[in-house]
Order: sequence, then C-alpha cells, then structure tokens
Amino acid sequence: MTVRAVLDRLLTVAQMSAVDAAAPALGVPSMTLMENAGRAVADEIGRRFTPRPTAVLCGPGNNGGDGYVAARILKQRGWPVWCETLAPTGGLRGDAAEAFRRWTGETLPVAETNPMAELFVDALFGAGLARPLEGEAARLAEASARLKDRIVAIDVPSGVHGDTGAALGGLAFHAALTVTFVRRKPGHLLMPGRARCGEIAVADIGMPDEAVARAMADDPAVFALAGATASPSDPEGHKYSRGHCLVVSGGPETTGASRLAARAAARAGAGLTTIVAPLEAARIHAARLDAVMVRSELLETALADERRNAVVIGPGLGLDQTAAAKVNAVLAARRATVLDADALTLIAKTGAQAIQKTHDRCVLTPHGGEFARLFPAIAAEIPRSGKLEAARAAARAAGATVVFKGPDTVIATPDGRAVIDALSPPWLATAGTGDVLAGLIGGLLAQGLDPFAAACAGVALHGAAARRVGPGLIADDLPPVIPAVLSALPGQA
Repeated sequence: MTVRAVLDRLLTVAQMSAVDAAAPALGVPSMTLMENAGRAVADEIGRRFTPRPTAVLCGPGNNGGDGYVAARILKQRGWPVWCETLAPTGGLRGDAAEAFRRWTGETLPVAETNPMAELFVDALFGAGLARPLEGEAARLAEASARLKDRIVAIDVPSGVHGDTGAALGGLAFHAALTVTFVRRKPGHLLMPGRARCGEIAVADIGMPDEAVARAMADDPAVFALAGATASPSDPEGHKYSRGHCLVVSGGPETTGASRLAARAAARAGAGLTTIVAPLEAARIHAARLDAVMVRSELLETALADERRNAVVIGPGLGLDQTAAAKVNAVLAARRATVLDADALTLIAKTGAQAIQKTHDRCVLTPHGGEFARLFPAIAAEIPRSGKLEAARAAARAAGATVVFKGPDTVIATPDGRAVIDALSPPWLATAGTGDVLAGLIGGLLAQGLDPFAAACAGVALHGAAARRVGPGLIADDLPPVIPAVLSALPGQA
C-alpha cells in the first residue's frame, strides 16, 4: 500500500486579513460576517454549556464586535449575560460600533468588582494582536489560568500570536474552547498557543470561497497534519518493488537505537530492510532480529548495491571519526536519506573531518537541542520568529526537508511548504521514539515517496501508533502496532 498524510490548509494572520478585506467586493458585507461569527460563537457555546451567568469580555476592535453579537444572541436565547469592555464604547468604529448599537443588555467597564460570572467569553483581542497584554487585560489573563474550564475564546485566546503561537510578553488567556472562523491559524497548533486553546471549533461564517482561494494562491502553503490515508497494495508487487531500506549501525554499545529504526522501516512497508554494522555489533543484532537482515560488510560495499534505495543513519551511530566517515559516505551516495540523532550532531560539529553538504533527498529530524546545534543563528531567532519560520529557514539552509520535532512538530521544505503536527500525544516524549520515527520515514522513502511526503506520512503513523498504545508506552511498543494502524487507515478498499 501507499501511505499518504492527510493535510488541512491553515490561514496565516495576513491571509485571513486579506480574506476579510476581499469579502465585501464578492458580495458578502463585513457586517454579515460579524453577525455570522457572533452567532457561531453562541451556537458553539450552546452545544457545550447550559444557560448560566455569562460575562462577554469585549475589546476595542472587531473581536469585541463579535463578542457583542454573541452576547445579543445568547440573551435572545434566554441566557443571563452581560458585556464588560476594556475601553469606552464611544471609541468603537465600523462594524464593532454597529454590533454594540444592536446590543441592548448591560455593559460594564472591566473591573475586579464586577459580578462573578460562571462563564466568560474572551472577545478582547484576535489573532492579529502584536503587543503584550497590559492593564486589566493582563490581570484577566493571569486569572484565566485557574478559570480556564469556564472560558470560551473568540478567534484565539487573547495574547496568543496567531502565526507563532507565542504568548506575547509571556502572558495569554487560557480557554476550554476556542471558536475560530474559516480555517485554523498556525498559532492554534504551535506551542504554547496550542495548550491555551482547549478544544478548537472552526465555524463557517459564509466567507466566499473565492476570497479564501485568492488569499492562499501566492504564499507557500501551511498545513495541519490531519491524519493519513492508504491506497491498496499493488497486487503484482513484490519485496523488491517495495524498496530496500539500509539502516547504518554503530558499535555494540548502542545497538538498540538502530534496531528500533530498522523494525520501524520494515513495519512501514519497506520490501527489505538491512542493518549494516561492525562485526561485534552485527552479532548482537543477528541474535535479536529475524525479518531484518544483518550485514557486517563495509558501508561502501553496502551502498554499492543501488537497490538499497533508502538509508537511515544516526540512531546509535556514535560520534567518532569512523561515524563521521559513514555520514560522508551516505551523503556522497545521494540516496533518499534520513539523518537523525548522532548524524545530526556530527553534521553540526566542526573540526578535523568536515561533513559533506546535505541534499534535496535528505530528511533531517532534529529535536530542539539538535536543531540549536545545527542551526544556531536560526534557533536564536525562535523567540521572535517562532518555530514555523525557524523550520522553514532551516530547510532552506540545508536544502532538505526538516522535521523539527517536539510537542508541535513542524515539517518544512526548502520551498516554504510546512506542516504542523497537532495529533501526536505527549507520551511520545520518551527515549527511542525518535529512532522509530526515523525508521518509519526511511521505510516510506524506500517505497518511493518523496522526502516531504515520507516525512508527513511518517509523523502521522508515529502519532497514530502512540495513540493506539496509550500512556506509558516505551519505544519498543511502537513498531508492533504499526500493522493495526495501517489496517485502520481509510482508502484501501
């Protein structure tokens, strides 16, 4: 079978602004969109909560306008609701002013002495906020951490940057539910914004499809990883047509990492998988592997067989000159290659033996520490630019696909395409799971997927396997459940 990732297109803050600006000329007035947005918020609240005293916290812009509409709809439905405003309502302009004019309930200035609500709607600031919260907004954000089960955010929790997920100035609201419009934004999926959003509901507010298409036409695409699908296996296929993945092992002290990678490559569907290792390490591998072949030949000899069309190097490789020479040999062969763990550290090192440049058939899989060693100047900019832009910059610098791992893994290509993983569970944060991911990607490369497709599908399978195992998993648990994950994928009939 061929496994492919399912991707859901995201909109950046600038793209969403362009969509909003284009709508009126396409026949949908901006006030209609605000009415639809506020109604959608009220609908989502009504699906999850029973009527209760509710304070809608309204800011000075269109996010506040959405809040006034939501308050009006809730009031019409019998909810005890009032609005609290950050700024004098006389300063409202445009659609927000009209939304306030249509609101007939009580409006209070935000203050600690206001009645205590049982539910709060955060309509202070949207995804385009570019400055830290201050004053009463900052006080409310601090309080939200202990009230988050009672907070619904409109667009994003106030203080979360819509593109980077950053909590501006270190302070942002927490919410149990975030209602956004048209499409999710990167900040909904990138940490710490992802942890502040709670459940995310995406509402259709009648935005013209043409407006969305125009906004997405020029910029490099940003996606969310939404799962995976599979096409049926070729009935005339055989092990040689499904590719041969070579896993390069180091010495006998660290054989477990390369075995994890090799088992994962085989489970991902590579027709053949071989570990090439020094003799003493090969003996250890051979005692513990059956379906995976073990060879103690020289790496150059192993690479001379062009049927070995994909390579995984790094897990358990070591950091000595022999290991560096192996990395050089693999890069010189220009096979589809996953560079992980020790291979990344060797590439980052300077010294006696320089490593050859990576190429466009490579997939680099650094975690945060490895990323900082590989791309120190780019990593230094992450607090300002965010993880998404850092991954894109690293992919351009390496001329290769980069999988920047973490709780919000980002996969990026040199041409600017990027995918944010919001599916993988936190219990993947344990030793050896990265070796399994490297093997999954290697197994998919062996079957002919391009590096970006293999990286996306590998991350999707990795997360699905972890969800199937559940909390308490160790890396050894992941390869055995891959068949069940593959069997459950849609699209095989």
